[in-house]
Formats: sequence, structure tokens, C-alpha cells
Amino acid sequence: MSRFEKIVVIGAGLMGTGIAAHIANAGLKVGLLDIVPDGADDRDGIATSAIARLRKANPAPLMSPRNAGLITPGNIEDSDTLIADADLIIEAVVENIGIKQSLYRKIDALRKERSVVSSNTSTIPLEKLTAGQSKRFCRDFMITHFFNPVRYMRLLELVTIGETDPEAAKAVEEFCDITLGKSVVRCHDRPGFIANRLGVYWMQTGLHEAIRLGLSVEEADAVISGPFGIPKTGLFGLMDMVGLDLIPHVNDSLADLLPPDDPFHAVKQIPDLIGTMIKDGYTGRKGKGGFYRMTKTAGKRVKE
Repeated sequence: MSRFEKIVVIGAGLMGTGIAAHIANAGLKVGLLDIVPDGADDRDGIATSAIARLRKANPAPLMSPRNAGLITPGNIEDSDTLIADADLIIEAVVENIGIKQSLYRKIDALRKERSVVSSNTSTIPLEKLTAGQSKRFCRDFMITHFFNPVRYMRLLELVTIGETDPEAAKAVEEFCDITLGKSVVRCHDRPGFIANRLGVYWMQTGLHEAIRLGLSVEEADAVISGPFGIPKTGLFGLMDMVGLDLIPHVNDSLADLLPPDDPFHAVKQIPDLIGTMIKDGYTGRKGKGGFYRMTKTAGKRVKE
């Protein structure tokens, strides 16, 4: 029997919801929590709406629509019992150290002894996240970086440091491998770890070069895809899938953490085009569309 029978995911955005869905795919019950919106009639509304969207999302995060019934919506103000009972608590909130650390203090005050807390951060080193936290928390904390879409992307980056309990890390690695079917890669505690340290750099470089060369979206994606061993989505299709609104957060996080002489700084700027698209709601597949949009023609999905 797995050490992790009761699981909570905090953060009902694209990644947190996808992680919760995949845990449900493994047949496990999972709580999905988020904040309480100001003046909300339904205090669990963010999580409830996120679960409802899972049934309609494409590609499907759920192996079966009935798996949504294994996900319990909640919020971080009223769901203390869910957190207190959890064996594994996965944080998947915005890439902001202050917000994450504040949440960790709340979690640490509620969680039971030897429960494990992990972060789905894509860029922030573990030592930064645990700064000022209790020794007990540091012992039981690690990074489990899933990739989007969670059901289909096999990679999972696992980050630990010297203070991390090695037995807890081993248990998490086995759970993610055997129960969730992930290919777990141990990473050093560096900004962006492996995939985003390389991936964000090449995506930003490709974006700026495509604009400089005056390439169309289709031309850029025809080149920056299979011929370079990059996913068939291409550069702009991948940005749509990740979510354009995440790009400024990830870029700012990496830029703040990397030394001044790092080559990333030369390409970190977000083009005005991206800012305008985000402002207008064109954030990719989770918004009104992005560089591409999906439509239905004669009952078939067409990518335009």
C-alpha cells in the first residue's frame, strides 16, 4: 500500500487541476483547494468550476469523466480538515515566493506529522522556498514539477536538498513512478531545474527571432518542431498549450534568480504583441485562443 492515500492539491489553475485529475485517474480521492473569491456565494467556487471544466477539456485530463467524482472541491480557509488529514499536499499556486511561503506556514500549522508537502514550481529553487520555514517543514518538503498536460507528459522533475528526508523523497519518487506513471528525473536545486532552464531560454530566443525575421506563425512552427526534436506543436503552439499568461511570471522568476551575466537576460523581454494578447484574453487553449484557435467544421475539430 502506498504511503500516500489522502492527497490535497492547492491551486485550482491549469496545472493544479491537471495534477488533481491525474491523481483521480489513479483511482485515488483528492482534494482540490483554492482561495475564496471576494463576495462569493460559493466559497468553493473556483475549485468547483475547475472540476466542471475537466469534463469538457481537450485533450481530456480525465481517463474517464466519472473520475471527476474522486475530486473534492474546497478552499484554503474552510478546508483545514482536508489539509490536516492529508498524507501528501501538493502546492500549485502562482510563481510568487511570498505567496507560496505564506501558504506553507499555514499548511505547516495544520498538517500531521510526517506528511509530505511538495511544490509544483517550475523555476524557483527549493532553498528559496524553504527560507524561514520550520525545520520540520524543510525535512518533509520537496519539489515535484509536473508538466502540462499532466496526463500526457511523462516527465516529472523531483528536487530535494540536504535537509530533505531521503525516505520521504524515495516514497514520493515511487508514488509518482508506480502510481502516477511518471518518468521521474532527479534535479539539482537550480533556477528552472533542467527542462525550464533550457526550455524557457529556447522558447524566448525562438519568439524574438521569429519576430525579427518576419516569419509567420506557421513558418516558425514548421521549423521549430520536428526538425529540431521539439514537440510537433512547434514554438507558438507550445506557448498556446502552456498559456501565454504564464510566460511573464516564469520569465520574471528566472530573471530574478539568475546571475546578471546569464545569457537569458538578453531574451527575457516579453514582446508587446504577447502583452496585448494576454490583455485581450487570448491566452492560448485555456482562453479565447492564442496563436491558434480550435474550431469545429462538419463535426471535426480544426486547428486554425
